[in-house]
Amino acid sequence: MSNDKTYHGSCFCGAVRFTVTGEPVAMGYCHCNDCRHWSASPVNGFTLWPKDALKVTQGEELIGTYHKTDNSHRKWCTKCGGHLFNAHPTMGLVDVFSSVTPDFPHKPAVHVYYGETVLHVKDGLPKMKDLPAEFGGSGATLPE
Repeated sequence: MSNDKTYHGSCFCGAVRFTVTGEPVAMGYCHCNDCRHWSASPVNGFTLWPKDALKVTQGEELIGTYHKTDNSHRKWCTKCGGHLFNAHPTMGLVDVFSSVTPDFPHKPAVHVYYGETVLHVKDGLPKMKDLPAEFGGSGATLPE
């Protein structure tokens, strides 16, 4: 029997529902141009999970997909337009936007793509120029 915790998420209208189980691989804030534009905000909260941790439990037929690049397949509800998650097939991970899983305790540990930021944040967390080296980035950090 598994002791993994399950968290529930949904789109804005609730037509699409899903769960994530276990613990994320990483969580933080993304400042890249694409995430900022997609989320219509100056920064995007992320939680990265192994792709098998995510299960759509309702409304799978309502999920739309757009991928500007092969690295990010962005998912949303075609009924309300609410954002859901972002599949990263090249990494075998899925980014569940922190705001769509209200019962998950988002504890950010890093800012990624801080080199593209438009909102400077002084919170003591590491500020990566792009991505950590273990995720294919340079691993370079920037001053707060």
